[in-house]
Amino acid sequence: MESYQVLKEAFDSPNTSPKEIASELGVSLSLIYKWAQPHSELGSGSRNPLDRVDDLVRLTRYTGIVEWLCQRAGGYFVPNPKSPDSKNYQVVPATHTIVQQFAGLLDAVSRAAQDNSITAEESAEIRIVWDRLKSFSEGFVRSCEDGDFEPIQRELEVRPK
Repeated sequence: MESYQVLKEAFDSPNTSPKEIASELGVSLSLIYKWAQPHSELGSGSRNPLDRVDDLVRLTRYTGIVEWLCQRAGGYFVPNPKSPDSKNYQVVPATHTIVQQFAGLLDAVSRAAQDNSITAEESAEIRIVWDRLKSFSEGFVRSCEDGDFEPIQRELEVRPK
């Protein structure tokens, strides 16, 4: 999805008013509407704040900017891993690893909750295990999307049942 499309959806939501946004930001209403249009050399659309933040992250190579935004929005940023080398990343072992990491998460949570309270240290451990699981799982999904697992799937389909 392009940045202008994200802003268009945000401005179209019943929770916001482009007029109120323009007033709060101290910009014109027409600029708000231009942010929600594709940027072109012919004058329609305008570089919007999302494009500028994207430029900042790209130029600084500092993901702390995104981490801060995610935190302000009530979330947490976990970067996607690079797509693994398809020669070394196979479906069954990768699936097994996801299950093992999920079991590790459940173990960390159950150990922490045994005394009906979770300390800051236990919370930090749970976060580390959770982020590792999310990151590996995202790599698995990206490999599926990139078609890295298609040869294995084709091989399974041609085998006699």
